[in-house]
Amino acid sequence: MHLPTLRQLEFLCAVADEGSFSRAADKCFVTQPTLSSAIKEVEALLGVQLLEREPRGASLTRAGDQAVTRARAILASAADLVSAAVQAGTPLTGPFRLGAIPTIAPFLLPQVSALLRAQHADLKLYLVEDQTDRLLDALRARKLDAALIALPWDAPGIESQALSEDDFLLVAPKEHVLLSKPQLRPGDLAGQDVLLLEDGHCLREHAVSVCDLPRHRKGADVTATSLATLVQMVAGGLGVSLIPKLAADAGLIAGIDVGLRAFDPAMTGRQIGIAWRAGSPRAAEAQMIGTVAREALGD
Repeated sequence: MHLPTLRQLEFLCAVADEGSFSRAADKCFVTQPTLSSAIKEVEALLGVQLLEREPRGASLTRAGDQAVTRARAILASAADLVSAAVQAGTPLTGPFRLGAIPTIAPFLLPQVSALLRAQHADLKLYLVEDQTDRLLDALRARKLDAALIALPWDAPGIESQALSEDDFLLVAPKEHVLLSKPQLRPGDLAGQDVLLLEDGHCLREHAVSVCDLPRHRKGADVTATSLATLVQMVAGGLGVSLIPKLAADAGLIAGIDVGLRAFDPAMTGRQIGIAWRAGSPRAAEAQMIGTVAREALGD
């Protein structure tokens, strides 16, 4: 029995992704006739038409749609085979795709990258910053090898390891009454305009949960897309907010006219952790990177 080659399956998936033979050929670094001929060979081998050739592109037939789904799984398994072989030989060599959420990435990735360069010179680290759900989807789709996220986070098909606890700190305009309280407790936020990140950021969910903040409250419609914007809004007198100690230690409020205050007792807002796809051949390497991240965190 003759079987399609991995290269032929790669060509088929490229056409499915691009919707065009010419763009797929460019993506695969081959000529269009070479790619078109390879796909015709697959169709002849399977005895079924996989693509509808159109004047301005190409689309999948029903059989083609099923074939592409299986082709992606085969290509992913082949990539896993290579990764497992590399890991068994020399771990943390070659490309490694690491994601991180926006409330961790700028404050931790520079140190992690520097340590990894020093300890694993043959590692090529590719970094992606995105929100938690999209990072987890990328892990499941094998587009990422690991991701630094905030825990707890329920994610089927994903395994994770906690690295460090990260406290919440109060940030408020200078001279705000909460900055001078003898003891600051989460309940003191009641009645305050508490500014948070917009929906989709896990830090928002953790803050609402840990501080037992009502979702529909005064000032709840004022949100920010980043911690830097959030601090500037506090400096502008729009309210108070919570920021992770990780960001404060990295100098987030340096030069900004706001005050910072820890809760008493300290209020753990989240855990910083590393996540990877369950069953990934790079799970051990993800945990090794987690060890480096823990070193960068000083734990």
